[in-house]
Amino acid sequence: MTLTAERLKTYGGIARLLIRYGRSDLVRGAGLEDLPDEEALAPNTPSAELAERFTNDLEKLGSTYIKIGQFLSTRADLLSQPFLDALARLQDSVAPFSFAEVEEVVTAELGVRLSKGFAWFESEPLAAASLGQVHRAAMRDGREVVVKVQRPGIRARIVNELEAIEEIARVAEEHTDQGRRYGYVGIVQELRRSLLRELDYRQEARNLATLRENLAGFDRIVVPVAVDDYTTSLVLTTEYVRGEKVTDVGPLGRIDIDGEALADELWGAYLHQVFVDGFVHADPHPGNVLLTDDARIALVDLGMVTRVPPGLQEKLLQLMLATSEGRGEEAATIALRIGERRDDFDADSFRRQVAALVVENRDASVAQIQVGRVVLAITRIAADNGVRIPSELTLLGKTLLNLHEIGRALAPEFDPNAALRSRAAQLTQGRVRRSVSNVSVFGTLLETKDFMERLPGRANKILDAVANNELSLTVDAIDEKLLLEGFQKVANRITTGIVLGSVVVGAAMLMRVETSFRILGYPGLAMLFFLGAAGTGLWLTLDILLADRRTRRAARSKNTK
Repeated sequence: MTLTAERLKTYGGIARLLIRYGRSDLVRGAGLEDLPDEEALAPNTPSAELAERFTNDLEKLGSTYIKIGQFLSTRADLLSQPFLDALARLQDSVAPFSFAEVEEVVTAELGVRLSKGFAWFESEPLAAASLGQVHRAAMRDGREVVVKVQRPGIRARIVNELEAIEEIARVAEEHTDQGRRYGYVGIVQELRRSLLRELDYRQEARNLATLRENLAGFDRIVVPVAVDDYTTSLVLTTEYVRGEKVTDVGPLGRIDIDGEALADELWGAYLHQVFVDGFVHADPHPGNVLLTDDARIALVDLGMVTRVPPGLQEKLLQLMLATSEGRGEEAATIALRIGERRDDFDADSFRRQVAALVVENRDASVAQIQVGRVVLAITRIAADNGVRIPSELTLLGKTLLNLHEIGRALAPEFDPNAALRSRAAQLTQGRVRRSVSNVSVFGTLLETKDFMERLPGRANKILDAVANNELSLTVDAIDEKLLLEGFQKVANRITTGIVLGSVVVGAAMLMRVETSFRILGYPGLAMLFFLGAAGTGLWLTLDILLADRRTRRAARSKNTK
């Protein structure tokens, strides 16, 4: 692969990263040999130190790589625990871009100058991240809002860098067993889809509306409202929610709130998202979960969401309950139903490790239990033993792990397992109500109407057939003719074998009868019987082989058609 100077500059970061961590073979396979030399880390570097260095390197490389690190922190099936822990702490915080660029983007997107569209607009951002930054402002009618503005040129840069990463992933998939086992190209494509959705702020506005509607029954949960007229693909305007990060609440601050109730409500809201709605806020890290001034919980930043299909919802709920109640064998069985077994699947090792993990956490104290970490550990055990687990399970584990931290910040003695078990019945009822929605009921009514309209005519046809003695019942079970032919062939071959055996025994007895008729010095009649038995046996063997060959050929021809 020939690279221009511009592309070499673009691809340089990932190539140096691969060389540094001992994968120069992938760099050579992708045609990047001309890059400056990079010293590889010592092979005996401790895994914890290696994970911290890897995280720092990703942070230095910029926006795309930070997002890659955050994505990898949810993939316990790909990385060991030290890497997951280090990447989970990866901060998506970079230097802000200039206010002049902010004004240029907002003006171009909204078609109006800041001074005309807003009563006031703060020049200093509240926060700056790799994809964009947030500013406080006020609408002309006095409503306070926050305006998220996308970093100029970030979309083109991410697309360009992901192309390089996909090329490396394709080389790895073609030349390494691990690449083929995990499907590296598919992982990069999944990351691309996720990032492009996150870069479309209109999609985030729709996510906010959907989550707000789904959580309407949770009084202590707040989801900001997007201002549609001031939202485009590069600019998102939402109502301003006054509050602070939940993890910043100290012991004195917890005195004025009902932390136990808030933690229980937050867990209930996320369990409802996963197991009832199937629409989940997939990034509930402490910066996206706020304690509001009126002692409620606000969920912000819905750029990253995931959808869990109904079939997987039921299996995930069963796995969570089995895990929280310490039923290790059952948890292993459910995890197998969720995953896909590869060729190197080791059933005994998988069941033994999962059962031991679950039992170990069952005996832990409330302060030690982290159900999210248990779920992530199950996905890791699955990967080590030849089971491919869907990404929704690893995302669920990461979400629960973040919720564990937030729940303990609100109430140090909060028990996530007890919250899960207490809400199991409520979750089941919610799933039933969801399945009996207006749309499904309407569909059932239409099918019932169609059945009732056709019933009289069909009933008349059946009664007429009974009256005219024309009613018949056809059972399509097996081909009796073919079965009888098979039995007949078996019987014929058995009978022929018995006759041949009798001929051989008779010929052996005739060998003792002296006669003048001889063949090769032996009694002639006995030799004739022997030769006849041998010829018939040879014919029977050839007939059996040819018949089996014709049967296999006919079966292949039928499958081809």
